Amino acid sequence: MQNVDSKLLDKIIKQILEAIEQSKIQIFDIYEAAKSEMESVKKDVERVKQATVDIIFHVDDLEKQEKRARLRLMGVSRNFRVHSEDEIKRIYDETKNIQVELAVAREQEQSLKRQRDDLEIRLKSLKSTVGKAENLVSQVGVVLGYLGNQMEGVVDRLESLQQSQNFGAKIIKAQEEERLRVAREIHDGPAQAMANLVFRAEVCERLIDVDLERVKGELKSLRSQARACLQETRKIIFDLRPMMLDDLGLLPTIRGFLETLQARSGIVTELRIIGEDQRLNPYLEIGLFRVVQEAVNNVEKHAKAHKVIVLLEFRRDYILTVIDDDGQGFDTELKPVGDSFGILGMRERINLLKGRVEIKSEPKKGTRVIVKVPVK
Repeated sequence: MQNVDSKLLDKIIKQILEAIEQSKIQIFDIYEAAKSEMESVKKDVERVKQATVDIIFHVDDLEKQEKRARLRLMGVSRNFRVHSEDEIKRIYDETKNIQVELAVAREQEQSLKRQRDDLEIRLKSLKSTVGKAENLVSQVGVVLGYLGNQMEGVVDRLESLQQSQNFGAKIIKAQEEERLRVAREIHDGPAQAMANLVFRAEVCERLIDVDLERVKGELKSLRSQARACLQETRKIIFDLRPMMLDDLGLLPTIRGFLETLQARSGIVTELRIIGEDQRLNPYLEIGLFRVVQEAVNNVEKHAKAHKVIVLLEFRRDYILTVIDDDGQGFDTELKPVGDSFGILGMRERINLLKGRVEIKSEPKKGTRVIVKVPVK
């Protein structure tokens, strides 16, 4: 460390920061362009959807006109002696014109539906691009801000910086990613569902004087979508901060979380308690719950397990938490525990609680996560 040229090191760091800043600007430009195009496509989607609704009503109206015209033409054909040649020709021409207009309208309807589908596919792709670009801007901004704050006395602090840099950057990155995840979940979940509810309500308004039975079906569908939107909103609130944790404590919250997981995924869950349940400091309860939540979510995503057992043992000086699953497991020598961001997050939480975590796993023999946290 003593042989490091501080001026050269400062120059290299400044060049790195400038390169990162330029990359951030370029990524942000890509993000802005993609976002602008996404908003434009979104407007096109709404316009085409409205045009599709209008043409559907127009086709329905033409089909009724065409049906009446054919009936009138059939009546004239049966009693052609009663009608003059000009009148017969006029009725025939009217029927033919309506049929031509109906064929054109049907073709327009199919064309608009294809256009709507293509635009929705394009909008989905643009949303993905915007999300990735936004994520990159966030990550680059975190790295740039972190490095910029650490520049003073960088040579003297190089050794300690290497130890704390990863931890601090990952915490900041985790916070930014969590904010981005919540924003994306609200945008792609409840916000989209509410927009669709508004659109369906407008359709009901248009149909209420035309087809009451169809309106009833649409209202049933609206009710189901509103319930799904409410459920999604409650899930987001629970992920942010389960209110049950403040009201009832750690055990009821974990029990409710496991029951929800079992209903959603089909994985059998079991909660075992040793010792007497007790209310803990709020920071300790939320920390332990998040560790259990992260471990069980990892099981659901990766383990292909049929059963998960969560054991909590309350002792005088510590709490022991064990999460067992019967999933596919993994070789800890080939894939060292701690490589996963989820496992790293668990370790960081337990470190903040001054506890320790141990992960045991073997291929086809499941995984066990053991967490021991002091109460005081």
